[in-house]
Amino acid sequence: MTLLSFDRRHLLGALGASALLPARIAFAAAGQTERRLVFIIQRGAADGLATLAPIGDPAFASARGALAEEFAGLNKLDGMFALHPSLAGMGKLYAARQALFVHGVGIPYRDRSHFDAQNVLETGGTKPYEHPDGWMNRLLGLLPGGTRAMAVAPTVPAAMRGPREVASYANSRLPDATEDLMQRVSQLYAADPQLHGLWESSMQARQMAAGNDDSGADPAATGKLAASLLTGPQGARVAMIETGGWDTHINQKGRLERGLKGLDTMIGALRDGLGPAWSETLVVVATEFGRTVAPNGTGGTDHGTGSLLMLLGGTVDGGRVVADWPGLAPRQLFEGRDLKPTLPIDAALAGALGGHFGVDPARVLATCFPGATGKASSGLIRA
Repeated sequence: MTLLSFDRRHLLGALGASALLPARIAFAAAGQTERRLVFIIQRGAADGLATLAPIGDPAFASARGALAEEFAGLNKLDGMFALHPSLAGMGKLYAARQALFVHGVGIPYRDRSHFDAQNVLETGGTKPYEHPDGWMNRLLGLLPGGTRAMAVAPTVPAAMRGPREVASYANSRLPDATEDLMQRVSQLYAADPQLHGLWESSMQARQMAAGNDDSGADPAATGKLAASLLTGPQGARVAMIETGGWDTHINQKGRLERGLKGLDTMIGALRDGLGPAWSETLVVVATEFGRTVAPNGTGGTDHGTGSLLMLLGGTVDGGRVVADWPGLAPRQLFEGRDLKPTLPIDAALAGALGGHFGVDPARVLATCFPGATGKASSGLIRA
């Protein structure tokens, strides 16, 4: 069941559509875990080879052409990889052993449709539209019953849809409602067993987000808003943030630079906003597939296969890059053009989620990614 939580600026629309509202979300916090999970999806297939560049690969410079130039002179994180210079905050997390990168991951889907691939990534299936619910909703069934989940978005994304209650919260640009109107609505709903609970729940979310306006265009504001919704005993423990603009067919360099800087800023604001709770937090950043190794004729890259998974937070056993690196020489590429995926992304996700929440990773794999074969990854989270 899903619910859109409202602030005052959502109120006017809510009044007109109140008959369509679903049953209330339970705001009881009893029993929910203190561990926090934030899943950030990069819609549009972010270029993992430009985010964490394998500059130690002897074929890197020739294969990437002009896209390799911005990594000239950068220090490697290890013997192979260098982080994009726009990810300065993430580099500090890596140095603090709170960032771990898993390179060369892939979903089971091997075609190149964004919509189909995002559906597979979010629903944990082996093919598009195989499951009506998402892996995050199924994960909630493995956590304590009071665990709250929230999408920082106008609607609940596919990864969070399913039978378990999930809220969403987003500020709007509509004018604020007056306090008098708010009080009258409260009185109007007071005797309604369904709408009263929904209204009270929405007001709690509004109170948690107070002062954290976010139009969706300011990454720092989004990170701060998400932190506010994840803080305190009534806060959510599982959240999802959607980011876009990663489909860089043209002029990739500047567009990716801005996107990565925004991502870095958002994560920094989330970390600062969570404060001490950051030590109990896992942030997962993933995209649906990678991009071609070679740039195209317009300074961009096209849809590819192997991609990058980023794990950040206080529970991550970081300061490492995990990769069974396939190489970038022509004979080593998938279909002669893409980074070859060498690790199923669901295996890495199951290993990270299981370690973070103290649930058997094999059980997480079977529950969240029911068609997966193989074994969940180990050693991604601190013991």
